[in-house]
Amino acid sequence: MPALPPAPASTPAPAAAAASPDWAAFLREWLPAQTANVQRYTLEGTQVWLKRAAPARGPGRHRAMALLARLLRLPVLRPVPTPGGAEGIATEVRRLRALAALGLRVPEVLAARADGFLMRDLGRPGEETHSLGNEIDHAVAQGPQAVLALWRQGLAAIAEVHARGTCLSQAFARNLVRCPDGVVGYLDFEDDPAAALPLPACQARDLLCYAHSTGLYLRASGALPAARTETATWLATRDPALRAAMQDTVRRLAWLRRLPTDRRWGRDLQRVRAAYDLLAP
Repeated sequence: MPALPPAPASTPAPAAAAASPDWAAFLREWLPAQTANVQRYTLEGTQVWLKRAAPARGPGRHRAMALLARLLRLPVLRPVPTPGGAEGIATEVRRLRALAALGLRVPEVLAARADGFLMRDLGRPGEETHSLGNEIDHAVAQGPQAVLALWRQGLAAIAEVHARGTCLSQAFARNLVRCPDGVVGYLDFEDDPAAALPLPACQARDLLCYAHSTGLYLRASGALPAARTETATWLATRDPALRAAMQDTVRRLAWLRRLPTDRRWGRDLQRVRAAYDLLAP
């Protein structure tokens, strides 16, 4: 390993070496010195992320959501454990490798140990890879067609995951990225919903997350009516168990239509209302 630290992400990447770097040695050397939970490095022409174990988390912070799920009789809202620590690292590494084996675009795990792991960036050295959420946000000023074009890519990417018999973890638009070749990739797998919920509920949860993170942009650009129709068409072609889970969820959340859309009530409330309007029949 080099005696000096790797080049920061903002510096030009050096020419690629003929032999692949010793990623396990890199992880072993730099993980103890890293203070941030996640940090990017560029080494021998390759851009990587080093992720260290976050502090272990107790179940207490999920109690309110668990109570709401019971009151509404909605398994889709049942919180999924995100333990952090060594268990969180093991979960993310396992999920990344499993999704990659299914042919889905996720960061490649280069090296792993109990307290952290190293993964390859989905972009190219020296280039920013933007989340789909940021791209949709920036497209609002361009009008409904620009927003819809990006939004459809996220919906298609979620369908691709479901077609392989699995689910994401937190399918917010911020965790979907457009790679340089145009393929949508997936990030953030610190939890495993399928270990706690039936698969149809997990897949319905994916759609709820995506609707929550994009509905407001669809409304702001005037694209919500078209997206609502496309969502209904999309659901009509999905697995019957997923359709049933979504129908039950939307029916039990019908009270959300009473929420105001006025901006003075805050963006969080606006997001929830826009998501419901996107999914409601």
